[in-house]
Amino acid sequence: MTNYHAAVVLAALAFFALFAWWYGGSGKPMDAAEQAYLLQALAQSLKGTQRELLLQEARELLASEDGKEFVMHNCVRYRAKALYPLGSPYSDDPREADKRYGRAIIPHLLRRACVPVFIAKRSGRFIDSEGVPDWHYVAMVRYRSRRDFFNFASAIGHEGIDVHKWAAIDKTVVFPVQPLVSLVLVRFTVAALLALVATALVAWT
Repeated sequence: MTNYHAAVVLAALAFFALFAWWYGGSGKPMDAAEQAYLLQALAQSLKGTQRELLLQEARELLASEDGKEFVMHNCVRYRAKALYPLGSPYSDDPREADKRYGRAIIPHLLRRACVPVFIAKRSGRFIDSEGVPDWHYVAMVRYRSRRDFFNFASAIGHEGIDVHKWAAIDKTVVFPVQPLVSLVLVRFTVAALLALVATALVAWT
């Protein structure tokens, strides 16, 4: 192996090690003081009629804090028309409002190594329970930890990004899950891509 080949392999390994550190997923659980701080930060960022309900849900989410990665499962039903505050310059199309929200949150998610792993629109009916809304789509987002989720939620609240979400959504169900079986292998995919690039660079010389 030449010095060039060794440099390519070491660079690929170093990049993967850096990615694995950034992507995380098995961090230290928050203590009571940090939980209280993040809950206060979230409280300061929340506005609107759902503020108290969201804070109560946040407290319940913190009760299962373990410092580890998780996936947040979202079921969403749109409003007939987007409900923005009076004087808003935006249209009343709920799907456009949701797209604004989606575009705006991507930088905040990636900054914290959080990524959407699955988004799908409803394509039919099969088994329904009485009173369950006709969801328009489901989305699953991987968060590095509850710490990152709370920092994300506070950030978009302070910037007013969540106004688009609440303007678009009529009903939603959101809850955390821990995958038992999943073919969404982000770490493996990154490792495979790095291996392919390294192999190509070595073969090219």
